[in-house]
Amino acid sequence: MVNMVASVVTPAEKGGEAGTLIRVEDVHKYYQLGDNRVHALRGVSLQIVRGEFVAVMGASGSGKSTFMNILGCLDQPSSGRYFLEDTDVSTLEKKQLASIRNQKIGFVFQGFNLLARTTALENAELPAFYARVPQAERVRRATAALEMVGLGNRLDHFPSQLSGGQQQRVAIARALVNEPAILLADEPTGNLDSRTSVEVMEILQRLNQERGLTIVLVTHEHDISDFCKRSVIFRDGKLKKDELIVNRAIAKEVLKTLPSVEEEA
Repeated sequence: MVNMVASVVTPAEKGGEAGTLIRVEDVHKYYQLGDNRVHALRGVSLQIVRGEFVAVMGASGSGKSTFMNILGCLDQPSSGRYFLEDTDVSTLEKKQLASIRNQKIGFVFQGFNLLARTTALENAELPAFYARVPQAERVRRATAALEMVGLGNRLDHFPSQLSGGQQQRVAIARALVNEPAILLADEPTGNLDSRTSVEVMEILQRLNQERGLTIVLVTHEHDISDFCKRSVIFRDGKLKKDELIVNRAIAKEVLKTLPSVEEEA
């Protein structure tokens, strides 16, 4: 089989510190579970450049969820440093972290997390509401975000009137409404069938390619990671692999044009 993965190009090779959005330096994370001290992250260092689309992978207990919680300012390192747009967020207090989350980070979850009694438009508005954006501007942003994900004709629909894929599109629109620096997606296709998963990933891919949105996505599925540009793999709390992904969708189309073994015979 042709190897479809290339070695990683470092952020410095892509343009130096100026293009770096995320910088994680020797991060450790410990949890105390009863009498046991769990070492969830063991000296992780990583940089993510603006405009990257990164898949975070690893088995259960590998540290990937802990890592994503730290990136999303939902948790803090026990030691080490985390810089987001040159701000050392590992030193911030809870109120400051909440402000960073609301202003700079968009979240998409496996379970959609939509409010059942509010419309698609109202759900998409929520982050702007908490950021105290004036109503007219909230509506404008939420409408534009829903149109961006192909739901411009579903603004007044409630979650119960939408398919799973459409609900996830609303969740993506909600994540975009405050124009975040980074989108964090935690198993965004976990509750979707294969066809709908592809549709959602194509939306994320388009946001990355056409709008330059930086996306970090947790997944355990290689078919999903194929939509990304880079893959980082965790094992036992350590970063074991960091590699660029050649566009396998294109590669598969090329492979279809090649003669099969039976045809050559």
